Amino acid sequence: MADPAVHRIYHYPGCSTCRKALAWMLERQCSFEAIDITTNPPSLQLLREAHDQLGGFGRLFNTSGQSYRALGAASVKAMDTATALAALAADGRLIKRPFLVLASGRILTGFRPQEWQELFG
Repeated sequence: MADPAVHRIYHYPGCSTCRKALAWMLERQCSFEAIDITTNPPSLQLLREAHDQLGGFGRLFNTSGQSYRALGAASVKAMDTATALAALAADGRLIKRPFLVLASGRILTGFRPQEWQELFG
């Protein structure tokens, strides 16, 4: 089981933004666990928490990814909450990345250096 005192970063190794986020964390000597989002996506419960914290799906779906385009924006928009969360949990490539879970439980998606700097000090 993951150490709750360590930040978790769900990332895709082929994603340049994810690599930048991981390098940012390493430069600041932050303790974190890197998790491949394609082979081990966040749990349904964690995605539900992210949905609640982020105020909906606006920052959860990777709208520029192939999985999202394959589903189609209209199809995703028509999904109810349970269906959308299940789709995200089943295909990590649908999730906006990096998907950061702070040790405090706060969740962020995407890499915005200024936002991360404010959180990490």
